Amino acid sequence: MLDTIYSVIDTILPFAWLGHTFMKNAFLAILMVTPLLGILSTMVVSNRMAFFSDSLGHGAFTGVAVGVLLGSGQPLVSLIIFSIVFACAITYIKHRSSASTDTIIGVFSSAGIAIGLILMSHGGNIGNYTSYFIGDILSISGEELLYLFITFLVVIIAWCILFNQLLIISINDSFAASRGIKTLYIEMIFAAIVAVVVSISIQWVGLLIINSLLILPAAAARNIAVNARQYHGLSVSFAIVSGLLGLIISYYADIATGATIAIFAAAIFFITLFLRPHFQR
Repeated sequence: MLDTIYSVIDTILPFAWLGHTFMKNAFLAILMVTPLLGILSTMVVSNRMAFFSDSLGHGAFTGVAVGVLLGSGQPLVSLIIFSIVFACAITYIKHRSSASTDTIIGVFSSAGIAIGLILMSHGGNIGNYTSYFIGDILSISGEELLYLFITFLVVIIAWCILFNQLLIISINDSFAASRGIKTLYIEMIFAAIVAVVVSISIQWVGLLIINSLLILPAAAARNIAVNARQYHGLSVSFAIVSGLLGLIISYYADIATGATIAIFAAAIFFITLFLRPHFQR
């Protein structure tokens, strides 16, 4: 199957940077990861969840540490499970507590990274897992592409089912509740989806910058979009463009791919910020 896809890529896109198998895998990964980050970014920004998505990165580190202690050399399963539990716990307590949202997230974020550091220092060599901090999309394998494709399909289907409810909640959660929408459960499902995408992407994008790719595409789109359709379309487009440019430039410049993608996403944000007055006329 992959050989057929490789042949199509070589035929349609005969670029020198696609001459290596690892670059073809990275290219395919970019085409699946960035749309997911771009589409989730719209709700993360609309629901003011920037701090929440950042805390998921801290929780993900603890998931890696748990996997290491359990003897897993590739602790992806523990990473996903812990991240989902972490995200749902934040969402549940946010709904049930009178404390401010940023306070609750701050507590979870601080505790998450602290527990991860303690576990890692006790039972593992943190130097062996620096890839989770920096990310290395060039290391993605054919088998991992299959898992990523399955994740891509599941998230897109879930998004189509939940979109209208999420949109209403983002506008006014009290109104959403009055319309019979179970806001807590919908938000927990969305939090779990974000947690899964972050967990899977973090090993290729990097824990230190994953939050930027969950914020910048939608933030840039919001600067110039005049309606909801443009907002979502531009967010996905900006994410894909940033991903492809970051992959190509990092290949020729021999620099970290995840960081390069984030730089391009930031550049697009500042360009749209500058153009914003022209679109608001």
